[in-house]
This record gives sequence, structure tokens and C-alpha cells, in this order.
Amino acid sequence: MPSSKTKDLEQAARLFHALSDQTRLRIIDCLLECEQCVCDLTDMLQAGQSRLSFHLKILKDAGILKDRREGRWIYYSLNPDTIEELQEYAGSLKTRSHAVTGGSPCCD
Repeated sequence: MPSSKTKDLEQAARLFHALSDQTRLRIIDCLLECEQCVCDLTDMLQAGQSRLSFHLKILKDAGILKDRREGRWIYYSLNPDTIEELQEYAGSLKTRSHAVTGGSPCCD
């Protein structure tokens, strides 16, 4: 059974993979203020729907986005729990990097 730390690292890898594309970062930027319909995102990003759907799926599978259906439209928004998780992970990197002074004995 994988340890909690292994699971955390796997989740961090999924999140950072999802964030490793400029189009996906632009999608996130579009959703910072409020949820958006796929049709609006297509217009804002000037992207084809199939390409946009590919990127939305990656972000949704990573847990970064939530979606809801209203009639025939799907609306996307940021998942605040996952955004908080990203902030905590990034903050822990900063905290741990400040704790290391003069190199780490594990790297000698």
C-alpha cells in the first residue's frame, strides 16, 4: 500500500502536469473571476472546441476544475479545494527550502 507521502507526490505530479501547458493556464486565468460556459471559453481563447475540450478534461481530471450542466451548456469553474491544496503544497516547498541550510545530508 502506497504511503501518504507517495500519494501526495502523485497528486502533486498530476496537478503540475495539468498546469504545465499555456492553454490550460489561460483557461484558469479566464475562470479566476467567475464560471464560464464552454462557448464563452472558446471565444475568449479563440480555440476550437475539440482542442478546448481536451484541455478542460485534463484540468477536470486533475481536480482543478468543476463543471455543472445547465440545459445543453456546461459551465466550468475553479475548484477552491484543489487551489488551496496547490497553495499549501507550494507553501510547504518554500518552508522546507528555508529549513535547509548548507546542503542536505541526504544529497552527499
